[in-house]
Amino acid sequence: MQKFLPSPLLGVIAFLLVAFNTVFWVALFIPVILLKFIVFAPQFRHRCSRVLTAFASQWVNCNSFILQVMQNSEWDIEGPADLNPHASYLVISNHRSWADIVVLQHIFRDKIPFLKFFLKKELIWVPLLGLAWWALDFPFMKRYSRRFLEKHPELRGQDMATTRKHCEKFKRSPVSVINFIEGTRFSSSKHLSQNSPFQNLLRPRAGGVAFVLAAMGDGLSGILDVTIVYPDNAPEALIWQLLQGKIPRIIARVRLLPVPEDVAGKDYLADSDFRERMQEWVNRIWQDKDMLINSILSARGA
Repeated sequence: MQKFLPSPLLGVIAFLLVAFNTVFWVALFIPVILLKFIVFAPQFRHRCSRVLTAFASQWVNCNSFILQVMQNSEWDIEGPADLNPHASYLVISNHRSWADIVVLQHIFRDKIPFLKFFLKKELIWVPLLGLAWWALDFPFMKRYSRRFLEKHPELRGQDMATTRKHCEKFKRSPVSVINFIEGTRFSSSKHLSQNSPFQNLLRPRAGGVAFVLAAMGDGLSGILDVTIVYPDNAPEALIWQLLQGKIPRIIARVRLLPVPEDVAGKDYLADSDFRERMQEWVNRIWQDKDMLINSILSARGA
């Protein structure tokens, strides 16, 4: 379709189609969310969660179809073929743009459980979105800073206990959790201000990954390490470029990593050995990722 329409018009049409698709599925969401909110029976709520997750998965599939029709990007994806849609995974990735979320949803659709994020507990109060995240069983966590815990030592470990309790429901319903361990989207200015030792990446932060592994490590089947490269595009405007069909190539490399040993139940803030081990682990992954990005760019002539 992009051969017949100017790019801005194509982007507007794609945006409107995605918006219409979102409104359609939200209309189906609302009655089920209300039922889940007012009925406290655990088994009934579990069934509501399964229905809502199925709706959300179809919303993703429809968005992927819209983008495939509207744009003509070359998708170059390599990764394990034996992923299990009924197993739980932690997904880690470099973060170039908001388009990364669309790419991850596209490459993992129907291959692993619906992708979810760990969210700060305060976000449950965001109008509409907070209720939707709650209804979809997005894991909420309440985290205390090291300084706060020094003043309130009686609260040490409560954040982990609360999160582990929330994650108990995933024993009945497998989940995939995304963590962008750079903590923010890549930009040249951020790269410079951080004095990052990596050519194509920001410094990785081990805290978020360590928190997820400590809470869910014994329930994870593996860690999916994803490297996303847009060799023809600057990162700043990628989501609009995606809607306009102006991303010629999207390259993703996925590898399945084992869950590190002895991580379940660890306290990242209090355990300095665990904190150091996790940082060394993510640094090694990021070194490999940086070299992989360089090899992709060199091979594709970017």
